Amino acid sequence: MFKNYLKIAWRNLKRNKGYSTINIGGLALGMAVVIMIGLWVEDELTHNSYFKNKDKIAQVFQSQTFNGQVGTGPAIPRPLEKALRDGYADNFEHLMMASWTNDMYLKFGETSISRPGNYMQHMAPELLNLNVIKGDRDGLREVNSIMLSASTADALFGKEDPIGKTVRVANQYDLMVTSVYTDIPFNNTFHDTEYIIPWEQYVASREWIQNAEDNWGNNSFQMFVQIADNTTIDRVTATIRNVKKELNEDTAEFDPQLFLLPMEDWHLRSNFVNGKQTGGRIKYVWLFGIIGAFVLLLACINFMNLSTARSERRAKEVGIRKTIGSGKGQLIYQFMGESFLVVLLAYALALAIVLLFLNGFNELARKEIVFPYENWIFWAISIVLIVCTSLLAGSYPALYLSSFRPADVLKGTFQAGSYSGLPRKILVVLQFTVSVAFIIGTVIVMQQINHAKNRPVGYDKEGLVQIPTFSKDFSGKTDLMREQFLKSGAVVEMSTSSSPTTQIWSNRSGYTWEGKPEGFQEDLAWTEVSPEYAKSLNLKIIEGRDFSREFASDSLAVLINETAKTYLGVTDPVGMLLRDDDEEDPGPPLKIIGVVEDMVAQSPYEPVKQAMYVYDRNDNFSYYNLRLNPARSASENLAVVEQVFKEHFPAIPFDYQFVDEEYGEKFASEERIGSLAAIFTALAIFISCLGLFGLTSFVAERRTKEIGVRKVLGASVLNIWNMLSKDFLKLVIISCFIAIPVAYYVMNGWLQEYPYRVILKWWIFALAVFGAIAITLLTVSFQALKAARQNPVNSLRTE
Repeated sequence: MFKNYLKIAWRNLKRNKGYSTINIGGLALGMAVVIMIGLWVEDELTHNSYFKNKDKIAQVFQSQTFNGQVGTGPAIPRPLEKALRDGYADNFEHLMMASWTNDMYLKFGETSISRPGNYMQHMAPELLNLNVIKGDRDGLREVNSIMLSASTADALFGKEDPIGKTVRVANQYDLMVTSVYTDIPFNNTFHDTEYIIPWEQYVASREWIQNAEDNWGNNSFQMFVQIADNTTIDRVTATIRNVKKELNEDTAEFDPQLFLLPMEDWHLRSNFVNGKQTGGRIKYVWLFGIIGAFVLLLACINFMNLSTARSERRAKEVGIRKTIGSGKGQLIYQFMGESFLVVLLAYALALAIVLLFLNGFNELARKEIVFPYENWIFWAISIVLIVCTSLLAGSYPALYLSSFRPADVLKGTFQAGSYSGLPRKILVVLQFTVSVAFIIGTVIVMQQINHAKNRPVGYDKEGLVQIPTFSKDFSGKTDLMREQFLKSGAVVEMSTSSSPTTQIWSNRSGYTWEGKPEGFQEDLAWTEVSPEYAKSLNLKIIEGRDFSREFASDSLAVLINETAKTYLGVTDPVGMLLRDDDEEDPGPPLKIIGVVEDMVAQSPYEPVKQAMYVYDRNDNFSYYNLRLNPARSASENLAVVEQVFKEHFPAIPFDYQFVDEEYGEKFASEERIGSLAAIFTALAIFISCLGLFGLTSFVAERRTKEIGVRKVLGASVLNIWNMLSKDFLKLVIISCFIAIPVAYYVMNGWLQEYPYRVILKWWIFALAVFGAIAITLLTVSFQALKAARQNPVNSLRTE
């Protein structure tokens, strides 16, 4: 019986090729979108699934209160390690201190490379579940050791066995390779950890870390933990919450609250506002999940509309079948069989589309998704998708067609009824409501991105290059290198800084000044710079003056930004002294000599943070900032810069970053989301238009004789076009009126997450309405004009 149903279904599809193409093509696109989105969502939800103890791993976070505003982040003080090991060890299986991920110069023989990695304590391989393929898994217990990822080992040693070989790190000290581990997968927080050096080496090689051993105010470190099997993350959080406040009086005023952020939240729920967890990328998971469901719904609506619209053609077939004994249930199975066949063919086509475009999708989404050929869960979900889509798309047509009365059909008295087209009209309205809402949402997302992109950044990004200087080889050579770079003609100015231009690496507090409000808790971004910093960045001095090498007193000078001036609550900050309130070692006061224009160094969607730029008198820099010669091409300038660099640092690889590209990375995530949303919106509109095209074609075909009579009686092509188009146009206009308030409510709520945001303008909604109407007219007009231009003699001869 089932085989017979499929045969009849196949014959119907072959007989109505246009109808079949629209149905199968629309469903295939909808299902391809669902599969793509499903793979993307699965990749997001399985982030960090590489770790076998994922449910037990967490990172220590802390919240601190400054003037009533709570800030939250993963930076913690070094003394916390000893406090947790001494008093709370039973709560943890592993407790690991770690540095921030940074690029480091690694050299073996004549090969010198730069790779990102971390300093970590010896339990790192166990906590991170590293797959050690060569050497000793416990190799980090040796202070002068280093673990390398397989790709880094290959880059340094080629086919040689790296175990026991010596690597020169930062051209400063030699470490022996004790282990090689499989590269950590891309879909992982630690995927860019390509080397691991013992934490003890980090401490031994840096005096400031040694001095931080008892300093609770220096939050410059990370801590990862694996909790014990007999407890939970929430229970441990409750136990350690007030440890810092209880053990250190100096920081108690900031009400530090410690907590553990579970690994499962690192990627999807890492945003905090005023101390409260507010989500993160999980909102995009929900967004694309909803988009996928709606796109599939639009494709199913096409099937339902076209199936019910052709009801009059199938009426005699139903009548005859019922007369010779077919029951309603058998007819329902028949039409559901047709639906199943269409969906099955559409799914096969959808898989082909996914395989064809998966690489491009990965590039756009910055993913490394592999098609899950061997994943039985994927195929099980696919079967569920096929069945559910078949039921969704075919249930209404099956019930509708099987309900015809055979007597009325065979007598020729069957009429579809004045309200028979109402469900189709409702579905068309639903289709275009979703499409118009998608259009509005996509335009607003793109506007928000462009709004932040066009925000004045306070300095000139173009032609600005930064070179990392993570080696002691650079110490004491700043003036020499500046002289050589300027002499080369490729650089018009050079400076140094302790942080990259596009980030803030350090914050300071504990200062007093004249007029400071009682109880005020300051929090200032801190960057140490050479005197030419403002000149190299083209920072505008709006009050006072810039640093000058001619004034010896400038070694204790500081520049502040406009926001800091407001933050400090002073009208004339030039000449004001900032004193360290440390009673034991206050140090000399810093004198404010100037105010610079606000510079966007963190998120372009957030307000500029109050910042101070301090004269670097101890060679405490991490970057050269080079302003390239605008009279030459960038490639020509960089070739000269590299030559000068190699003359003085032959053992260090030449690595550089364009500041405008680094700044552009701040928009990368939103731009990827916006691009994906735009593509899915375009597909949703295309699927809706596909259905509209099919319906128009059917209506024009059904009214062939009417169009012929009207033309004989003098109707023009415009009259016929208007007759066939106006009904669909009305439906789309109704869709717009429904979509606008819905889209406004959703997108306005989304924009509230951004302090620096675009204002919703009326023209955005007008543009969406105009676009929807234009698309509808283009879609409908092809069939309408085709029908209107037919010879009426041919139309009337059909009798």
